[in-house]
Amino acid sequence: MTAAVIVQARMASTRLPGKVLMDLGGRTVLDHVLTRCKAVAGADIVCCAIPDTPDCAPLADAARALDCAVFVGSEADVLARYWGAAEMVGAETILRVTSDCPLIDPTICARVLAEVTAGRADFACNNMPPSWPHGLDCEAVSFTWLTQAYEEAEKKFEREHVMPWIRNNDAVKKANVAGPGGGIEHHRWTLDNPQDMEFLRALWPRLPGDGPDSWSYEVPLAIVEADPDLAAINAGQDRLEGLKKSMRES
Repeated sequence: MTAAVIVQARMASTRLPGKVLMDLGGRTVLDHVLTRCKAVAGADIVCCAIPDTPDCAPLADAARALDCAVFVGSEADVLARYWGAAEMVGAETILRVTSDCPLIDPTICARVLAEVTAGRADFACNNMPPSWPHGLDCEAVSFTWLTQAYEEAEKKFEREHVMPWIRNNDAVKKANVAGPGGGIEHHRWTLDNPQDMEFLRALWPRLPGDGPDSWSYEVPLAIVEADPDLAAINAGQDRLEGLKKSMRES
């Protein structure tokens, strides 16, 4: 059974254009994400799924430099882009990660992926309900169900956000990998706007390194919980803002 981590990436961004190629600790944000995704246990391949727009060519170059596969597809229909990427690499199980999560934890991703590859679920995630810092989110699904969503999902937000049709389908056997508790879900580690980048650039020099020993969520968590001023830089934002906007427009 082939399991693929598919990372969606694009250059266009309303609030922070070109964010995934911005520098963070001497490497691009995309570099951090793809490198960590390559360390996900149980995954056979990492594929970067990018839009078919000229400005995204540097993303393909960056992904190939890290020995990742590249799929080019629709910018707006991200569900179709995921399905095409999964078909291209022959994936029977897909782990979805977004390119704005430079602190993504390979161990948590592996736990989510295993729920589907082991046959315990058709779809698994770690945010139903949210219990991890925002920026550790990932979702896994079988190719069978991804195909059904690709063929049947009709609403704009279902196509843009890939998994809502699956999440809301009662016939799908679902699993959630819950966090350790303690209210850590209020932390914001994603990259959506300048405040998020300010936070990440303030955090990065305080990490003990940039290798596997520092990839556990516990490392940044200890730092931000010991320094409320650091966590306050980008606090107070709605983690579902993008989804809610798409739902209003559908």
